[in-house]
Amino acid sequence: QVQLVESGGGLVQAGGSLRLSCAASGTIVRISAMAWHRQAPGKQRELVASISSGDLTNYADSVKGRFIISRDNVKDEVYLQMTSLTPEDTAVYYCNIQGIYDYNRLIRFDSWGQGTQVTVSS
Repeated sequence: QVQLVESGGGLVQAGGSLRLSCAASGTIVRISAMAWHRQAPGKQRELVASISSGDLTNYADSVKGRFIISRDNVKDEVYLQMTSLTPEDTAVYYCNIQGIYDYNRLIRFDSWGQGTQVTVSS
């Protein structure tokens, strides 16, 4: 299996910045896509940003121009640089990585992190 460990969440004032990190471990053969989702209290989980194996990125309209998703293929890590944060960005952020693991069996995986809390004060 592939395990994900997230870090970087915390408390920040409006207008501030945070950088989230997500590290994957396991016998990964190929990562097809990486993404960050978030879920605010009482709201549905939503896709914030994604990045493909070809570095094609996609962002939710609410974060476009403020957040940047990036990846490190050597370290099997994905990052989310968040700037100009607002209280509306307050949520638990989840890392999601999809791909193939196990060099012998080539098994697809869809792993999620435990979530990291981001709180933006006004």
